[in-house]
Amino acid sequence: MGCCNRRCGLIAGAVFGALVAILGGVLIPLGNSVIEGTVEKEAVIEPGTTAYENWVATGAKVYRQFWFFDVKNPLEVLDYGARPVVIEKGPYTYITRYLPKENITFNPNNTISFLLPMGAIFEPSMSVGSEEDNVTSLNLAVAVGVLAKGYKSSLFQRRTVKELLWGYRDPMLKTNIGFFSPYNGTYDGYYNVYNGKDDIKKVSVIDRWRGKRSLTFWNDTYCDMLNGTDATSFPPFIDKKKPLFFFSSDICRSVSASYVNTMDLKGIDVYRYSLLPSTLASPVDNPDNHCFCRDFKTTKNCTLAGVPFASCPSLREGVLGLNPVEVYHDTYLDVEPTTGFTLRFAKRIQVNMMYGPSANITVLKKVKDYTIFPLVWLNETAALDDETADMFKRELFSRIKLLEMIQQGLLGAGVALFVICLISYFVVRRNVH
Repeated sequence: MGCCNRRCGLIAGAVFGALVAILGGVLIPLGNSVIEGTVEKEAVIEPGTTAYENWVATGAKVYRQFWFFDVKNPLEVLDYGARPVVIEKGPYTYITRYLPKENITFNPNNTISFLLPMGAIFEPSMSVGSEEDNVTSLNLAVAVGVLAKGYKSSLFQRRTVKELLWGYRDPMLKTNIGFFSPYNGTYDGYYNVYNGKDDIKKVSVIDRWRGKRSLTFWNDTYCDMLNGTDATSFPPFIDKKKPLFFFSSDICRSVSASYVNTMDLKGIDVYRYSLLPSTLASPVDNPDNHCFCRDFKTTKNCTLAGVPFASCPSLREGVLGLNPVEVYHDTYLDVEPTTGFTLRFAKRIQVNMMYGPSANITVLKKVKDYTIFPLVWLNETAALDDETADMFKRELFSRIKLLEMIQQGLLGAGVALFVICLISYFVVRRNVH
C-alpha cells in the first residue's frame, strides 16, 4: 500500500511538473505578445507615450564639430598653379538640435506635421580655439561663378571660423554667404511623418517633406525618392537582415544603412548600422547613383561622384594633406532593436567646392585642372545619457527580463520536477519487483 501511494505520488509529481513546464512554455508566446503590445503602444507618437516624450525634444545633447582645411600655400597655387596643401584645423564644437519641434499638428490621416528649428551654440570647452580663429580657405564667390575679369579679388581668403560657418557680408556679392548660411533662426521642414497609430510598421516614416512626397533636387524618380525616417527612430522590432532607410536634408537625399554588429551601450544591446561604401560610390561602381551626378565635365565623367567623404584617390592627388581615416569619417547609427529608437549616432559630412581653369578670370588662369577643394568636414554626434539609459533599463528591459526569468524558471522547474519524479517512479517500481 505504501509503495502504491509512493508511486502514485511520483506520478502526480511528474504530471504536475509537466503542467508547470507547459505553463512556462505557454507563457513564452503569451509573454512575447504582451511585450510586443506594450512596445507598440509606447512607440506610437502621441501625447502620453514614451516615443512622444523623446520625439518632441532631443533628450541627449547633439554636438557638431567642425574641422577646417587651412590652406598653407595660397600664393604658390595662384602664381604657379601648384597643388593646394592643407592641414586640418579643429575641432570647433557647437551644440545643435537643442530646440524642441515647433508647429506640431496632428492630421486626420495619422500623420504629424512639424518644423525643426535650427540653432548652434559655441562650446569652447570642446574646441581648440575660439570662433575668432582665422582660416585660409577658398573664396566662396568662386562657387557662384561671379569672379569677373579685373575684379580685385583672390582665389583664397582669410576669414574667422564664425564667418565661414555662419556667414559674412561678401563685398562683391553684397549679401551674406557662408558654408551653412543662413542657419540660426531658420527651420528644416515642414516634415509630415506617420504616428504609427493605425500601422506601427510606419511609425516615424516620412510621408512628406516641404509638402511633397518626393524631392526636387535631382530631376530623377529614383534619386528623388523620399525613403524611411529622419534616422532619430525607426519602427520597432528591427530585423537586422534588412537595411534601414532614412532621409538626410543635409545631403538632400535618402540613404540606406546595413547591420554591422551588436554592441553594448550603457548595458543596452544595440544594433550598429553603417552606410555601405556603395551608397556614396560613383556611378562607375554603383550605377544606381547615376542620377546624383550632374556635371560630367568637372566630375571626370562621373568618376568623382560620391566625394563627400574625400575617399577617392584622385581627390587626395588634387589636394595635398588629406588623410581620411574610416573610423573618424564613417557614419553610423546605434539602434535599440526592440523599440527602434536610435540611442547613439555619428554623422560625418564633408563640404567641398569645385574650381577650375578659366581664361576670363584672372585668379583662375594658372589653374591646371578642375579641383574639388575640401572646405570643412563635420562630425555630428549624440548618445543617450546615463539617466535615459537607466530609464530604458528600468521601464522596459527590466520588465522584459523579469518576464523571461519567470518563463524560464517555470519551464526549467517543471521539466526538472517531471524528470526527477519520473526517474524516481521507475526506481521505486523496479525495487518493488
